[in-house]
Amino acid sequence: MKLIAYHDAFLRDTVNLNRSRLDQLGNRVSSIVSALEKDDEVGDILVRHIPQGSWSHNTIIKPLNNHEFDADILVELKEQADWSERDYITAVRDAFKRSTTYKPLVRKKNRCVRIGYNNDCHVDVVPYIKLSDGRQVIVNWAEEKFEGTNPDGFTAWMKEHDELALKNLRKVLRLLKYLRDYKQTFTIPSVILTLLVAERVTSWDADQRYKDVPTALKNMLNDLDQWLDMYPLMPWLEDPSCPGTYFNHRWNEDQYKSFKKRVKKYAAWVNEAYYEPDKTTSLTAWQRVFGNGFKAPAVALSAAASESAPPTPVRLERAPNEQYIEELGFNINLTHVAHIDATALMDGWRKKDLRRLRWLARNCQLDFRVTTDVQEPYDVYWKVRNVGVAEHRLRGEITADDGRRTKRENTLYPGRHYVEAYIVKDGQVRAMDRHGVPIE
Repeated sequence: MKLIAYHDAFLRDTVNLNRSRLDQLGNRVSSIVSALEKDDEVGDILVRHIPQGSWSHNTIIKPLNNHEFDADILVELKEQADWSERDYITAVRDAFKRSTTYKPLVRKKNRCVRIGYNNDCHVDVVPYIKLSDGRQVIVNWAEEKFEGTNPDGFTAWMKEHDELALKNLRKVLRLLKYLRDYKQTFTIPSVILTLLVAERVTSWDADQRYKDVPTALKNMLNDLDQWLDMYPLMPWLEDPSCPGTYFNHRWNEDQYKSFKKRVKKYAAWVNEAYYEPDKTTSLTAWQRVFGNGFKAPAVALSAAASESAPPTPVRLERAPNEQYIEELGFNINLTHVAHIDATALMDGWRKKDLRRLRWLARNCQLDFRVTTDVQEPYDVYWKVRNVGVAEHRLRGEITADDGRRTKRENTLYPGRHYVEAYIVKDGQVRAMDRHGVPIE
């Protein structure tokens, strides 16, 4: 059984970080940033701070088994022509060392300066620089080099997929982080877990596949298990918001193999619990996954209220000429990954990554490119869907790619539009991706 109310209570009472801790975390971050702003040296080059990671993605959980909860923030610093890569981390660490409040709490890490507190919490302060050549980077201290990053873009990408999953992606990620920290049978950095799970979320049949937490958990785990089966060794883990940047150096082969093994095991356990028709037996099966903290809510709900949450529809009302890929004779068998990258031509000459822009102006040229891990040969199909005030031109037709695996569009109408790409091989849609296009 789904036991929807049980999942909701488990998240609320056991998994989610409580509001008082979140408020305390916010206050601490404000104080940390204030200390940097007041510093005589760093204050002059500090531009802003950007929440990152679990805190920004709303996937932070209560600590357990001696784990800490944490917040990641990027502090944007102005580029200094005579500084080396390491100088940015050194400058931030030295600023905290000059503070009587933070001197005893500071510790340098490879990509950040950590402020550690005594009550199971720390804040990682990551220097972030926009270089004169247009790159956005953080520092790898050990290798004395810059690494590409796109903090706003990754958060936007994750939130796009959370919206597709009816905002259940963030809840599933919290459950999987709890499973990781509770079982302690596998190790995976949160950013890689977010990448691997969010990549499995697609717009196809989303209103059914993600209509409640246990259904979303079951489908995301099974889809992840199916995808991992294709890779005996760790595949390339590319940042979807920053092409050419990979997360592989944050994991290793043994950890990957252990994770792959455990995903298969826990997916089978979740399937057993989900499909068990007897409520008592199902509860026991769910407790095998999450422990005895998974239990009936303190306030019992009616069966109708607890087991039937009406799905929020994902699909817009069908446009006059709109097409859906499954209606064109293709079977949906999403075994692989596709990524759409997009650039916007600004002012007729400046190209910018679309995920780095919150909104687009009208009359910009957009270039979309799709990449995939599907083995050639395969075909690519595109769909452009306008929404909002473009009612007289609500596109949605599906067109075949011309062989270049790219598509060019122009921004004409305000609204939150999107572009989808489908990778078709042997009559099956093996991968698909969606890229939002917000136009002012």
